Amino acid sequence: MSSNVLIAETGRQTGSPSSRRLRREDRIPAVVYGLGMTPISVSVDRRDLRAALSGPSGVNTVLDLTVDGTVYPAIVKEMQRHPVRRTVSHIDFLQVNLDVEITVSVPVVLLGEAKEVAMNNGLVDLQMAEIQVTTTPRTIPDSIEIDISEMTVDDVITVGQLPVPAGCVFAHEEDQPVVTVTILRTAAEEEEETSEEEGEGEEGEGEEGEGSGDDASSDDAPADDAE
Repeated sequence: MSSNVLIAETGRQTGSPSSRRLRREDRIPAVVYGLGMTPISVSVDRRDLRAALSGPSGVNTVLDLTVDGTVYPAIVKEMQRHPVRRTVSHIDFLQVNLDVEITVSVPVVLLGEAKEVAMNNGLVDLQMAEIQVTTTPRTIPDSIEIDISEMTVDDVITVGQLPVPAGCVFAHEEDQPVVTVTILRTAAEEEEETSEEEGEGEEGEGEEGEGSGDDASSDDAPADDAE
């Protein structure tokens, strides 16, 4: 767990015009809530926020959020971003009790190199970039590390196979896949499949032609009867 001090200023006006003005001043509008407190509208300096979240815990850093001299242990509950520029446009800070469990998303980090997979024209496919973890704020892990060096083409790593950090519980079904293997087709295999499809198409055309002949002969029979 990482902890950093972040100063938040109160007194901001709510609404889009006020928020746009704050962003032009390189400040981010935000709100602090949780544990029964009345939500407080605040703003934080963009550079200060970046520095506070620059440690290994990232957005899961437990912040000493200081508002008008009062320190609130808090984490980032939600971070909204501009749809194009991807800059942070608004933040929800959640006040937390350091001794009460919460559920957060923790990034998955792959370690090692799956040599046998690569030798068999395969790729390691990360199905879950983040794992939901239930724990106290004091014991939020920086990441969930998975060693893939012994993986083979037939392997699937599920949630139930992951090492569980001390004091944590995974909020997923144990059989949910986290890492799988995808086998890439070679150029020769793709060419062979294309040839088979073309062959099946030609065979279908031949059968259709024979059917047309049968229909023609059956049409002649009623003509003979008429004579």
